[in-house]
Amino acid sequence: MKINILTLFPRYFEVFCRESIIGKAIKQKKITINVVNFRDFSKNKHKKVDDYVYGGGPGLLLQIQPVVDALEKVGGLKIALSPQGQKFDQGVARKLAKEDEITILCGHYEGFDQRIIDNFIDFELSLGDFILTGGEIAAMAIIDAIIRLKPDIINPESLKNETFNDFLLDFPQYSRPANFRGLEVPKVLISGNHREIGEWRQEQRELITKKKRPDLWEKFLKIKNKK
Repeated sequence: MKINILTLFPRYFEVFCRESIIGKAIKQKKITINVVNFRDFSKNKHKKVDDYVYGGGPGLLLQIQPVVDALEKVGGLKIALSPQGQKFDQGVARKLAKEDEITILCGHYEGFDQRIIDNFIDFELSLGDFILTGGEIAAMAIIDAIIRLKPDIINPESLKNETFNDFLLDFPQYSRPANFRGLEVPKVLISGNHREIGEWRQEQRELITKKKRPDLWEKFLKIKNKK
């Protein structure tokens, strides 16, 4: 899989592309990340990429020319990061993980000239109902969520019971020691009875989801009732 990142701040991604599962995936040639500074495409002698908004208003807008010229040099599904976009979730991550190539456009300032969105972008994505200074942090989150779903990046057994795969949150997990300052691990987990452990974990997933994420709980019940 190839991921193109169009940004004004390529150094944001230097450490990101070296560490953890992203760095591992790149070293193993499972993915390729191509970071493009669209300032390099500016035809302005000062490499300016922003300008005032037609009709007036505060702030500056990313100009159409450098962004479009950069977009036309890369391939794949083209995604703009924007508060107006579809909310990114695990379902979207799974769909994007099936693509051979995607391009992620990181915004800045007051956003993009609307002609970019209307004519050169396949769709917009948002991390949620909050504002970031730029799209770089959102791009990292989206890329991380996608890459960990690719084959041979993470143990497939580890992915099976992850949060959101079936609209249930994960069960509580514990490690040694079994007793820390009087805080004990649930007895069932050290019983060695795998059937009871499995039942306890499923029960905990349902209880936690119902309490913490009633929106997911409703989705889970709809699927459960159809079976």
